[in-house]
Amino acid sequence: MNYTLQNLEKGEELIKVLANKAWESSTFKDQLIKNPVSTIEEVTGKKLSNLDKKIVVEDQSDESVIYFNIPAKMDLDELELTEEQLEMIAGGATPVAVAYVAGVAIGVGVCWLVSHL
Repeated sequence: MNYTLQNLEKGEELIKVLANKAWESSTFKDQLIKNPVSTIEEVTGKKLSNLDKKIVVEDQSDESVIYFNIPAKMDLDELELTEEQLEMIAGGATPVAVAYVAGVAIGVGVCWLVSHL
């Protein structure tokens, strides 16, 4: 799978929608935790296809707890940059590239999810 900026943006939007609905409704939150696949399909109106990964939803809304997530290591060979981003890197804009890669690393799971909708 290619990790694209477009998939990352779609994934971020999906996460916002799911989080907002969970904050607004304890019933929805319970549904999302217990059966994330069908709940996400219901929200998006799309079937998740070729699911070869498990989706785990954790309620991290307890403000007295600090949650730390160790993400899967990303294969940077699959990172897909736009022409503009490639030009920036070629021009020496390394901090931009580093920030982009870090942002993509955070959203790898989200990109994966969006690509299966």
